Amino acid sequence: MNNYTDLLRRHNLKATPQRLAITDILQTHGHVSIELLYEIMLQKFNSISLATIYKNINIMLDNAFVQEVKIPNTKSVFELTKETHSHLVCEVCGSIQDIRVDLTKVMETQTDFKGFKVNTASVVFTGVCRNCKN
Repeated sequence: MNNYTDLLRRHNLKATPQRLAITDILQTHGHVSIELLYEIMLQKFNSISLATIYKNINIMLDNAFVQEVKIPNTKSVFELTKETHSHLVCEVCGSIQDIRVDLTKVMETQTDFKGFKVNTASVVFTGVCRNCKN
């Protein structure tokens, strides 16, 4: 947990027990919905409210400590911020995997942005994972 404390402080966040627990859950589970995060947090903090979870996630988002992964036709999930990457989402089991896709060339060579300056790009590939396909 001590390295979580340092990690939170590097993002100008206080290392509260709730934020340490959220960090541990995100580190352990990878991609977590608010509902699952709340479920797990209730086991450790039996009086924690959903509002507290949202408040902490929003502060962590504002400080770029966590990032939101928006998946089409489902609720967003959250993960610890890391290098730029995309996601593979299984339409059968719902598993989410990180993959490296370099979108730099697409953003550099695209001429159809009509003067729009792209700062970041996010791609989610949906399909069927290896386990569900078998």
